[in-house]
Amino acid sequence: MDAAEFPIAPDTLVVSAGRPAREHDAAVNPPIVLSSTFHGTGQVVDGDRAYGRYSNPSWEPFEEALSALEGTELPGLLFASGLAAVSAALDLVPPGGVLVMPKHAYQGALVMAEELAAKGLFELRKVDIADTAQVLAALPGVSVLWLESPTNPMLEIADVPQLSEAAKQANPQAVVVMDNTFATPLVQRPLEFGVDLVLHSVTKYLAGHSDVVLGALVTSKPQLRSQLLHYRSIHGAIAGPFEAWLALRGLRTLALRVERSQATALLLAERLAAHPAVEAVRFPGLPEDPGHQRAKQQMTGFGSIICLQIAGGQSAADAVVTALQLWTPATSLGGVESLIERRRRHVNEPTTVPENLLRLSVGIENPEDLWSDLQRALNSLPSS
Repeated sequence: MDAAEFPIAPDTLVVSAGRPAREHDAAVNPPIVLSSTFHGTGQVVDGDRAYGRYSNPSWEPFEEALSALEGTELPGLLFASGLAAVSAALDLVPPGGVLVMPKHAYQGALVMAEELAAKGLFELRKVDIADTAQVLAALPGVSVLWLESPTNPMLEIADVPQLSEAAKQANPQAVVVMDNTFATPLVQRPLEFGVDLVLHSVTKYLAGHSDVVLGALVTSKPQLRSQLLHYRSIHGAIAGPFEAWLALRGLRTLALRVERSQATALLLAERLAAHPAVEAVRFPGLPEDPGHQRAKQQMTGFGSIICLQIAGGQSAADAVVTALQLWTPATSLGGVESLIERRRRHVNEPTTVPENLLRLSVGIENPEDLWSDLQRALNSLPSS
């Protein structure tokens, strides 16, 4: 049915979008197409499949569903990994251009930007993305403004509408990119705030089961999409058909997973804030959080990531992780299982991230079981 005649809510779109045409005896789910090449005669033109590096029917249902969730009719672009999508987005910075980027962001994106800047390809200006005045001061001459909100791992909240508009005022040709991995399109739709390009690590919430590595880009601008499609085709950062199929299957339960994990995250954050072994809690759902009011204006929820600073420093933080029995000590986030890690264990993590900071990715387990495990671990510390 025409969506204009029958408005569909996002939690219905995750189930209904990207389905095959309704024909007699047709499959309800799109099939996996395992072919590296496709029939064709004559000159190859834009839109032809021709070869598996250009297109695959297994990618398209996911790309269609994601673009619908982000609020555009232009199909998204699936990539081999989140970092492959980052690479395509960073390629939008012209030689000698200026990239303005949060000092706290996805580690892979920061490292890649720093390495490219060190080669003299562009100027990198790192900012506190929650400090609007600081970002505005860095915008003169900007080519690409890179946003992430909430940031990884500090959970800072950017004023996305104001910064997007300011970047265009500073340079009408500027491209505003936003990593929407933490929020997902069910909680935040950056294109509605003037963002040009939305980036996702599909590995995380969208696929949701810690079993695929994929990335995606979504834009409402045809020329920008064509540019990124060319990059993907030439650089070869393409998804496997089976991984794309798994990601679409995972997407079907996104609304349920986000609803459950967000509710549990708020409950845990409130309890953790009151525990004597916790030095500080970072979670935009808490009224005392610096980003709370801004998050309420831009988001329909507060996400499912919590960050803690443990009293007693690095050794105490490590002790908490070791003592846990239900929470899994591992990197990544957004899966059905709850994960925890001390972020500064990664050598490339910014030094402004505290040594005693733990990042918690809240899953869909029973909330009381998750709390009991955390409480036992915190209570086991000598000072508790």
